[in-house]
Parts: sequence; structure tokens; C-alpha cells
Amino acid sequence: MSRSDRRAPRPGVEWEYDKVSFSREFSRNVVTKLLVERAEHGGWELDRVRIGSDGTRRVILRRKIIRAVRTA
Repeated sequence: MSRSDRRAPRPGVEWEYDKVSFSREFSRNVVTKLLVERAEHGGWELDRVRIGSDGTRRVILRRKIIRAVRTA
């Protein structure tokens, strides 16, 4: 259902991506609620939505990767 990977669109900022697919049986309101929940609890934001000819929604979410810096 989902897959995560990482890529750096510009220097200094790293993003983690998660691909999620929703069947056409899910209503728009249900998909919205599920995505809002992931945004609020997981820190994800919407990157891209594609709706296929079969009605399947393919959503790509992203969130910043925050690296901890050691202080000595």
C-alpha cells in the first residue's frame, strides 16, 4: 500500500517521501480524513495527487528529515 524513499531536491534540505494508493471505493471525504490524520500525527504534507483512469488515487506525501547535530 505504501512505500517510503528519500531524495534531496535542493542542497541542505532532505525530504522523506511516502507513496499511498486509495481505491475508488473510498469517497473523497474519507480520503481527506485519512490524509489529514497522517498530516497531524506524522508530520506529512501533500506533495502530489494523481487520479488514474480507473479512479484510483495515487498520493505522494513528504516530510522534512531533521538531522540531529552533535554538540561537544
